Amino acid sequence: MTTSSSPPADGASKPLARPFRLDGRLALVTGAGRGLGFEMAKALSAAGAHVVINGRHAGRLQAAAAALTNATGRPVAIAPFDVADPAAGRAAIASIVAEHGRLDILVNNVGARDRRPLKDFVPGKVEALLAADLVGPMLLAREAAEHMAAHRHGRLITVTSIAAHIANRHDPVYTAAKAGLGGLMRALAVDYARAGITSNAIAPGMFATETNAGLVADAAFSAFVDIRVPLGRWGHPPEIGAAAVFLASDEASFVNGHVLVVDGGQSVRM
Repeated sequence: MTTSSSPPADGASKPLARPFRLDGRLALVTGAGRGLGFEMAKALSAAGAHVVINGRHAGRLQAAAAALTNATGRPVAIAPFDVADPAAGRAAIASIVAEHGRLDILVNNVGARDRRPLKDFVPGKVEALLAADLVGPMLLAREAAEHMAAHRHGRLITVTSIAAHIANRHDPVYTAAKAGLGGLMRALAVDYARAGITSNAIAPGMFATETNAGLVADAAFSAFVDIRVPLGRWGHPPEIGAAAVFLASDEASFVNGHVLVVDGGQSVRM
C-alpha cells in the first residue's frame, strides 16, 4: 500500500468541494482490531485515508483488515506491536514511514482497564496499566510528531473517556490515565502547533461494543443507561467514526486542544 497523491495543506483558502475527505493521508489507529478502534479505522478509510491498524495479535489484525477492506473497498495494512513497549512503538512508526513515505494521522486508541479499588492492586499492576494507557500513547505521539513535522502537517487524536471527567467507583487507574491523556493532549496542542500539527481528543461515553456485550445484555444495567444518558440508549459503535474523521480532516485545521465528547449527553446530566 503506497500513497501516490499529495494531500492538500492546511489553510482557509482551499476549496471545500469535497469536505471531510482524507485522500492521500496516512493514518495509524492503535487498538483497532475490534470495537471503537475498528470503527474509527473504518470511517477514516471510507473517507479516503490509507489506514494502518495496530494491535498485539497479528491474526486478529489480519481478520480486521480483511473486514475493513471489504467494507470500504480500500486496502488496510496492519502493524502488530504492543504500545506499552516503547522500542516496539518506535520501530513500528519508523517502519510505517519507511514503507509509506509519511504519517499524517495518529489515533491513540488503546486502553486497558482493570476495575477494582486501588488497595486491591498487586505490585506492578498499576505501572503496567499506566504503561499501556498513558506512557505508551505519550511516547507514540512523540515519535509520530517527529515525522509529521517534516511535512508541516499532522493530526494527533487521543481517545480519552468521559471517565476522565466523571469518575466511577473502583476504577482509579483507568480514570487517572485518561485524565493524564487529556493533559497530554493539551500540552501537545501547544508544543506542536507551529509545526502544523494539531492535537485533540475524543471522549466516548457508553458504547455497545464487544467489550460491553455483557452489560448491554444486562437488563438492569441497560435500564440505568436509559436513565443516565439523555438520548436514552447505548452509543452505536459506528457513531464514533465521524468524530475521528472530523478531527483528522482539513475542516478541523483550526481545532486544537479540544476534547470532543461523544456520550449522548451523559457527562452534562445532573
